[in-house]
Amino acid sequence: MKVFTVVLAMLMYALTAQAGPSINVGVVYDYLDGDKSTYLKRIFNGGTSTAFVRVEILEILYDDHGAAQEVPLKSQAASTARDGLMASPARLIVPANGMQGTRLVYLGERKRERYFRVRYIPVVPEKEDAFAVSEEEREAYQSSLQAGVSVLAGYGTVFFVRPQDTRFDTRIENDGGKYVVRNNGNSVIEVDEFKNCVAGKPNDCHPTTKNHVLPGRAFSFDKEKGREYTFKLVEGETRKNQVVKG
Repeated sequence: MKVFTVVLAMLMYALTAQAGPSINVGVVYDYLDGDKSTYLKRIFNGGTSTAFVRVEILEILYDDHGAAQEVPLKSQAASTARDGLMASPARLIVPANGMQGTRLVYLGERKRERYFRVRYIPVVPEKEDAFAVSEEEREAYQSSLQAGVSVLAGYGTVFFVRPQDTRFDTRIENDGGKYVVRNNGNSVIEVDEFKNCVAGKPNDCHPTTKNHVLPGRAFSFDKEKGREYTFKLVEGETRKNQVVKG
């Protein structure tokens, strides 16, 4: 069994931390429904100076044992169709206390579900970057960061591209001392806000978790006497509250 657990990749770029850009990408997990091909992602900058953000995309591949590997997207010849996820634009200039959006566009076949890591990385613009700023503006920006103490932090999110003919087929096995949520569909489901608590004591719990269950995989837990398990089963736009007694 392999469950796609919560992953939050933070990339720290220590420069010189009281002033500077501070980006926020919102939710860590985004989903592209089977009948859509574009998704608008908003990037917020709550800092005191402009943020120059580079968007990078890797594909997440799983082997037969469920182990994940992040690989660069294959480059395509100009004469062939693109296959994968792209960001437009891939370079963002986000003003202080402002917001900019990038459109994530999927091009390619949709027979199976695919997964991507999308990284939003604040950078100090260099000559080779495509930020369309002059040399004077670039030097002034660098000087403003070096004048104080600043940390540029980037975030990695996970982007799910559902198949065109999305089909949910979740099976529950509740036998003996084990509870299993099995995904027999062709798109990811969520076991969200999973809580393992002492029965009758909703504040006496293990840490709450969010779990992604990929097609063909399962999420399970052992039921213990005197404990209660609650979670939300999420299939696309459908959410069902579940309560399991130990």
